[in-house]
Amino acid sequence: MRAALRWLALAFGLLAACAQARPVTDAHGTVVEVPVRPQRVVVLSEFDLDALLALGLRPVATTSGRGQVGVPRYLEKAAAGIPVIGSFGSPVLDQLLSAQPDLILAGGVPDPGLLAQLRKVAPTVVSFKPGEDWKLALRRVATVIDRQPVADAVLARAAERSAAARTRLGPQAESTVSVVRWNPQGPAYMLADSFASRVLADLRLARPSAQREPGAGHSPPLSLEALDRIDGDWLFIGTLSATGQARSALDAARRSAAFGQLQAVRRNHAVIVDGSLWTGLGGPLAAMAVIDDIERAMAPVPQ
Repeated sequence: MRAALRWLALAFGLLAACAQARPVTDAHGTVVEVPVRPQRVVVLSEFDLDALLALGLRPVATTSGRGQVGVPRYLEKAAAGIPVIGSFGSPVLDQLLSAQPDLILAGGVPDPGLLAQLRKVAPTVVSFKPGEDWKLALRRVATVIDRQPVADAVLARAAERSAAARTRLGPQAESTVSVVRWNPQGPAYMLADSFASRVLADLRLARPSAQREPGAGHSPPLSLEALDRIDGDWLFIGTLSATGQARSALDAARRSAAFGQLQAVRRNHAVIVDGSLWTGLGGPLAAMAVIDDIERAMAPVPQ
């Protein structure tokens, strides 16, 4: 098996070498020679899948969303039929080889050893660094696959959508908005450089003071005694998986007295959302879906 894999990697490498290529610079500052118009792209993160679909190029394989068995739930329809070849940071090598990629997008992959392995298979581009604005990362991906005008149009639509949504929110546009991922160990709020936080910033929605801390991920899990740190005028809560321990822990917490005392809960402003969308690594499709959720929850009902 190992000999066969080495042979396949060599074959794909020779094919790539014969194709016309051009240099691009990835998120780590590494210059990578990529095909002029790649056709068989494998994506290894939720963002890469989102971005490629938004730019009109369907990948030949992807990895599962974090904490999930398949692609993120918000992409299930758009990504239907795309083979899943492992989890984030852990693609199954023989399945990756079988996909015959001419380009690999490995956004957020921190392991130099894995990147070295991937680059033996096909040109591999790290599309983003943790905490980087998704809009900047989208432009990088568009440059790599030579679809910059499409990215310009996608970003223009996103900006228009944000502006229109803020107008529709009316007085609620001045609210503070808390975003929380519920884990089996308890709730963790998303930090200021996370994906959803950047979408909220584009809408000019304020965050509770604790959630203005810099960082791309989330806080450590909080105890029920510290629930005041997740409170706000509005509270959006999600779990990575729709079922399992985290969802059971959330359901149990919602029955507790401490949860019922939250300002957002008392005002009926606590909203259960898709955590794979709100607390993952999204791109333009995710940004639009988050804005849809915000409008449905927060925009005043026309009289």
